[in-house]
Amino acid sequence: MKSYQFREYGKHLEAIEHPEPSPEGTEVLIRVLACGACHSDVHLWEGEYDLGNERKLDARSGRELPFTLGHEISGEVVRVGPGGPDALIGNRFVVFPWIGCRACNVCDREAEHLCLRPRALGTFVDGGYSDHVLVPHPKYLFDFGNLTPELACTYACSGLTAYSAVKKVTGYHGSHIVIIGAGGVGLSALMVAKALTDYEVIVVDIRQEARDAAERAGASHVLDGSDRNAHRHIKKISGGGVCAVIDCVGSEVSANLGMRGLAKSGILVVVGLFGGALQVSLPLLPLKDLTIRGSDLGSLSEMGELMELAKAGRIDPIPIETRALDEAQRTLYDLIEGNTVGRVILKP
Repeated sequence: MKSYQFREYGKHLEAIEHPEPSPEGTEVLIRVLACGACHSDVHLWEGEYDLGNERKLDARSGRELPFTLGHEISGEVVRVGPGGPDALIGNRFVVFPWIGCRACNVCDREAEHLCLRPRALGTFVDGGYSDHVLVPHPKYLFDFGNLTPELACTYACSGLTAYSAVKKVTGYHGSHIVIIGAGGVGLSALMVAKALTDYEVIVVDIRQEARDAAERAGASHVLDGSDRNAHRHIKKISGGGVCAVIDCVGSEVSANLGMRGLAKSGILVVVGLFGGALQVSLPLLPLKDLTIRGSDLGSLSEMGELMELAKAGRIDPIPIETRALDEAQRTLYDLIEGNTVGRVILKP
């Protein structure tokens, strides 16, 4: 099998031929049909996250090199271990990649995506920048019905992350929410918010092409995040502030904008991992009754909920650009430069 791997952090991906794995126990071997390229792939490839204030989070532990990125995977079952049903062979699925150790209290309560000893595909275990990937159990496979493999794979991360984040803000009293960032996750959040809520959605991005994409996707309002008066525009549109902000960028600038756009009793949900630090005026938290929280990926059960909505046609598709797998390195560079709209899908 062929995989695009890095031997050193930050070094060019290489096409590496290696033996096709043989599934054991409940394992399932998937022939990759499509794999989304996510900005978190960049952080893993670089081996660090920016924590702000000149601090870095070392992300180089927990995986063996050379390593295969790629966690948004759809594919066809080609082989199963002796503990898996042969009936799976030939069927196509999207893979839930956020697999834990499967032996701790966190995993027992079906929150594997939060496990402290993760075995996530494309993050700690070889993933989908390859023509095959090994999945430890059929429970991580979700039928995607009549969806295309290219769209289906996006639900494993950008869709799931967006779905979990939007669920965290439903029920907040107000008429407007803000989504900051109109990349793959931000546009997915817009689609999910349109499907699950009655909020008017204000989408903020610094890129004109991303704002255009959000407008075409049905955003109620779009704003330029580089406008120094963006927070005032948010308050004017919403009549004093929004009840929720979903920050799909996760930078100091975006989080501060989100905080400034909140109404009383509002919530800021930080999803993005761009990096930086948020300086918060502590008295404003009680005085405005504000909530700040993170949202990391989503659970196996949330993945099931999302796929049912997607198969039923309730979630509009995000923009997709397909590329050959040998363009994986160029795609990482494009993600760094912000040159993508929606999701780039790599195909072996």
